[in-house]
Amino acid sequence: MVNRELLAAIRAALEEQADAERGAGAQAYMKSTVPSLGVRVPEVRRLTMAAAAAHPFDSPEQLRATVLELWRDATVREERYAAIDLTGLKMAAKDLAMLPVYEEIIRTGAWWDFVDGVAHRICGLLLAHRPAMTEVLGRWSTDPDFWIRRASITAQLKAKAHTDRRLLREVIEANLSDPEFFIRKAIGWALREFGKTDPEWVRTFAAEYGERLSPLSRREAVRNLPSDDEADLPSDDGA
Repeated sequence: MVNRELLAAIRAALEEQADAERGAGAQAYMKSTVPSLGVRVPEVRRLTMAAAAAHPFDSPEQLRATVLELWRDATVREERYAAIDLTGLKMAAKDLAMLPVYEEIIRTGAWWDFVDGVAHRICGLLLAHRPAMTEVLGRWSTDPDFWIRRASITAQLKAKAHTDRRLLREVIEANLSDPEFFIRKAIGWALREFGKTDPEWVRTFAAEYGERLSPLSRREAVRNLPSDDEADLPSDDGA
């Protein structure tokens, strides 16, 4: 079922663009034991989409199987980026059967670039399958794996006016006491992005939760709000 012609094309294209010096720098930057070929992320996406156009999928099932094989068998970071890029194809956009694929990527990738790479895919599923995905994200917000919890918080980054405010509040509230940097950053990021759509809601949220918001989360949350909106927020002096 796996689209092996596509896998071969992706791997060959990536190898052709490899830059050992850049790869060593990328690996160091990501603090990873996984080697990097040094192919820039936009170029990985371009090569992957070109290969997918030349070797199209027969079905959503084949797409899922191919993504998982590329992800699981990856020997360099760019192959995992390519696997994530394949999930952006139209065939996968509203397919709820993709959810286990995204969950595996989050749990086994366990680093911010992979987790955030599927955030907008999860957002697409939420917009297409509200009841089912609302339940999933609520459950994810209390998962023992903090990367899964981060994904529950960042899932609505691109939702804008379609943001479910109740769900956003729920997943943030469940994680307010977590000292993990990547959780605190995600909370601030989610609030900052929604503040571009509804600054009053974010201002009220930040004031309501006060010092329960970490200084990092609060700074990120109010970054895009009008300057006078910060006046009523608790100070983080001494934090």
